[in-house]
Amino acid sequence: MAGSTFQTNPYDLDRLLENCHNGVIQLPDFQRSWVWDEDRIKSLIASVSRAFPVGALMALETGGHVNFKPRPIEGAPPNAIIAKPHSLLLDGQQRMTSLYQVTLRGQVVETVTPKNKKVKRWFYIDIRKALDPNVDREEAIIGVPEDRVVRSDFGRKEELDLSTPEKEYANLIYPVRSVFDWDRWQDGFNDFWRGEQHEAIRETFRVFKRQVLENFKGYRVPVISLDRDTSKEAVCVVFEKVNTGGKPLDAFELVTAMYAADGHELRKDWYGKDEEKGRHNRFLNTLRPADSESGIIGSVSNTDFLQAISLFYTRERRREAEKAGKQGKELPAVTGNRQALLNLPLAAYKKYERTVEHGFVQAAKFLHMLHIYRIFDLPYQSQIVPLAAIIADIGEAWEHDTNRAKLQRWYWNGVFGELYGSAVESRIARDFTEVPAWLAGGPEPSTVSETIFRADRLKTMRMRLSAAYKGINALLMKEGAQDFRSGQHFDHTVFFGENVDIHHIFPQDWCKKQGIKPSVFDSIINKTPLSFRTNRIIGGVAPSHYLAKLEAGDKTTPGVESARLDSYLQSHLIDPALLRADKFDAFLVDRQKRLLDLVERATGKMAYAGDAVEEGNDIEMDEEGLEPEMTVTE
Repeated sequence: MAGSTFQTNPYDLDRLLENCHNGVIQLPDFQRSWVWDEDRIKSLIASVSRAFPVGALMALETGGHVNFKPRPIEGAPPNAIIAKPHSLLLDGQQRMTSLYQVTLRGQVVETVTPKNKKVKRWFYIDIRKALDPNVDREEAIIGVPEDRVVRSDFGRKEELDLSTPEKEYANLIYPVRSVFDWDRWQDGFNDFWRGEQHEAIRETFRVFKRQVLENFKGYRVPVISLDRDTSKEAVCVVFEKVNTGGKPLDAFELVTAMYAADGHELRKDWYGKDEEKGRHNRFLNTLRPADSESGIIGSVSNTDFLQAISLFYTRERRREAEKAGKQGKELPAVTGNRQALLNLPLAAYKKYERTVEHGFVQAAKFLHMLHIYRIFDLPYQSQIVPLAAIIADIGEAWEHDTNRAKLQRWYWNGVFGELYGSAVESRIARDFTEVPAWLAGGPEPSTVSETIFRADRLKTMRMRLSAAYKGINALLMKEGAQDFRSGQHFDHTVFFGENVDIHHIFPQDWCKKQGIKPSVFDSIINKTPLSFRTNRIIGGVAPSHYLAKLEAGDKTTPGVESARLDSYLQSHLIDPALLRADKFDAFLVDRQKRLLDLVERATGKMAYAGDAVEEGNDIEMDEEGLEPEMTVTE
């Protein structure tokens, strides 16, 4: 095919394994360690023994655009490795390493049991079972301990001893390490079973050789060979789309391998080494509560971090091009897309890494100011990247009142405009370019100018994973919402100490008894942040009932004065009179207006209240499926 950068050819399995053994084929240094367990190895051996396909391999010719640091396949002898491999195995590492370990390497294999215990195994084929059409081939593949003795009864009784070739012959158990070179083993087998009386046993082996062993020697594997002109992005797509060795490798893994060729350990920067702690650990611990596994930026990924650095580097290149007089399409784009990550030079990474890390740490402070404390409550993980990059770019200026107010407005427009849910790469780049200019007196960024929040959206915000739903919850806490029972503001200490979460105002049980549908009572209009203890008192009764209970108190909790309780309710934008009268419909209309006003103040824009119908229909769910039960009844 014209323009194709790859070809597919079948290769003999024994030749491929020999190339792995001598280093003609190696792995790019980002490939993860070999981790296949005992059962998967047995299944692989069984498939090859029956000449069943085990999938194509993919390899990249060396010497082209993509310069990865190579490393030999696990177990290959160092003295047999050539300095420069002819190709790097991109997809198929686990399969080829497993087959190499159990055949050509000729040594005991380190693997793991289904219970995740590290063990050493030799692999064998039970000749009789392999020839029995009624026995599943995988049952004919056995793994035995390093001393080649299988024991039962807690190690006291020997069940199978294969510790010498003669015992292998006697038990008709064939070593997988000899599947490509059976002559010597067959000579010993024939000598052990010599004589006319054992002709049937010798014939059994000859049938086994034809039906099983010759499948190994004649086995051919399709190999997709990418030529040396293949682009970095194409190689990245290979990993994202077709890598079958577990979790697909991403741009960070590829950049790691390219930097390794220049002697830099990118993985060490991120994960740390030995007792050292890397950047990932520092992000986990940034503003981390004592009883939590991570702080608010704990889910920032290594590719998020590289993306932020790429924004700085590509902007630097664009500015250089502008100084050189280039215009229009000649100017390189400011971007943090995958191609930008793959083209990020090591020098640029080193130049910006500390600045960008500081930006992420300051972004955590910014989010806490908005009362967003947990990753679970973060509206958009993707919006942290431009937030951190913008803060890194403007430095301490983000803490000035005017700038911080604008940053908050930009942030809430992104959340309530629901603009960071998908296809975010171009928006991230635009915001990185436009927001700092806006803070310096320029025009509104497109994330602010383009946002439209529909008045009726509040009614359809029912799912806990919705970004705007989480945004309303954070805004209520930021605006000074106080717990119904204690009157405490939901600052960082109270939030974690009192186990605060979003709960129903008109309880679910009461709503169901009134015949109100979940699609109505589960909307954010009927939700507010409350402590766990307060929610237990609320239970599933009418608001008038639980408000009376709060006022009366009990042996462990003092009562709340009526006027004070009203002020707590008002801090949640709830009309106390409507709640005390159990007027659900009137409450819904009133609170929708109040929440709309809250959103409008946060975004600096009027909500859209027109008649135009939004595209699509709400997904209908069963009553129990709209949201996990959040009310703890008494």
